[in-house]
Amino acid sequence: MIRLDNISKQHGHQILLIDASMGLQKGEKAGLVGPNGAGKTTLFRMIAGQEQPDDGQVTIDPGMTIGYFSQDVGEMSGMSAVAAVMDGVGPVSALAAEMATLEAAMVDPARADEMDALVARYGEVQGRFEELDGYALEARAREVLAGLSFSAERMDGDVGLLSGGWKMRVALARILLMRPDGMLLDEPSNHLDLESLIWLEAFLARYEGALLMTSHDREFMNRVVGKVIEIDGGGLTTYSGNFDFYEAQRAIGERQRQAQFERQQAMLAKEMKFIERFKARASHAAQVQSRVKKLDKIEKVEPPRRRQSVRFEFREPPRSGDDVASFRDVHKSYGAQPIYSGLDFLLRRKERWCVLGANGAGKSTLLKLVAGAADPAQGIGPDRGSVTIGASVRMGYFAQHSMDLLDGDQTVFESLDAAFPQAGTGALKSLAGCFGFSGDDVEKPCRVLSGGEKARLVMALMLFDPPNFLVLDEPTNHLDMATKEVLVAALEAFEGTMLFVSHDRHFLAALSNRVLELTPEGVHQYGGGYTEYVARTGQEAPGLHPVS
Repeated sequence: MIRLDNISKQHGHQILLIDASMGLQKGEKAGLVGPNGAGKTTLFRMIAGQEQPDDGQVTIDPGMTIGYFSQDVGEMSGMSAVAAVMDGVGPVSALAAEMATLEAAMVDPARADEMDALVARYGEVQGRFEELDGYALEARAREVLAGLSFSAERMDGDVGLLSGGWKMRVALARILLMRPDGMLLDEPSNHLDLESLIWLEAFLARYEGALLMTSHDREFMNRVVGKVIEIDGGGLTTYSGNFDFYEAQRAIGERQRQAQFERQQAMLAKEMKFIERFKARASHAAQVQSRVKKLDKIEKVEPPRRRQSVRFEFREPPRSGDDVASFRDVHKSYGAQPIYSGLDFLLRRKERWCVLGANGAGKSTLLKLVAGAADPAQGIGPDRGSVTIGASVRMGYFAQHSMDLLDGDQTVFESLDAAFPQAGTGALKSLAGCFGFSGDDVEKPCRVLSGGEKARLVMALMLFDPPNFLVLDEPTNHLDMATKEVLVAALEAFEGTMLFVSHDRHFLAALSNRVLELTPEGVHQYGGGYTEYVARTGQEAPGLHPVS
């Protein structure tokens, strides 16, 4: 269905692909992986026809439709989310929009004298809408949006008023509703909550076309793909299996190449030693020349390209009291919407609570209440009841708005130096390296950083001189897989207490030892971590069907 044959591609002085090839057949679901800047987005754009290769050929089966979801969602304001989703499916969406305009005009007293013409036109448009099965399409659009956690109110609201994350979901829903023969999904798991992720997994499992996707969510990738295509160093390498299988095979391949490289280096050293020893002796001239020619013909084995992964090690945080945070008869509402009614909850030292619940259940609110109790400027307070922080507790609070507090004029290094003036240049550059800032990256001004880079910098600022109580609201948003692994490894060694919200199941399983579940029926507390919660309840998130 999709073939790339001997593709070469260069951007400026950067060579992305050299004589690279890959193929994707109907029904195959493949993950595209590789380091940042390797050319994943360029590959997508070439398949979608938005860029051309410098050399080689991209072949798409005649008549094949391609749906491409990227992080650049474009402008969608002035229509409802449902209309925006249907807009990607052709004339049906235009008819639906005109019907909505005509319906508004027919109840407008100022246009009463146009009623006959409006009704006549409405009949024409509605007839064509029915011919194209428009009502079924709208129902499907609403089903997809509901799967991506849209409420009915949000579906019918102006898409222009939505946040960037919700607009991403609208753009994703457009592609899913199209049901194209091939889908290119660039980070579809970004901005999705756990419930939406699990719904999307099931949707893609039923999808019968060809799928090529990137994702920083290990568990999502493992469950969806049966093939991994790696782009790195100008080449494309295909592995049969999920992401875990790819990682294992890649590690085996690296070890084999390293061993081959070392054997060849030992052989070359031995030959060079002979040549150096006997090159001045006439009696050995023929042997020396023979060995020199032999070395000239040998194809040199390159050592494996090792992806740097620097581990971050915590300093030991100060000890807190045994009771870290306490909720007593807490009530909290937003307008007429109650969030908590009489919540009682106690966090004790070294407990690691993950908070689960659907959108609107109050996960972030819970964290803000804790942050507000520690520092009123950081969060909010309860309407009734009390939230109390225990003795000797020093809290670190990571929320999405934390990234907005960075000084845009400061560089990465200046931000770290301002926070830790006594640390020294070497220690701060080492810290920056642990969180993915190497070389000239430390000289980037904060205003030009991507969302992932800002999240990494805020995390570095928070963890260098660690608190003994970490409150983390979606800390893995924007982080690539390698940085997540660094963070998970660091937090596994953390000696303090944690309260966190995350949609990343690998993160949840690795770090939690308690689960707080927020549901419409009430708040439930589970001993044991996320893995035990799934085993006990048969579900991966509150209110979802049991896992198979």
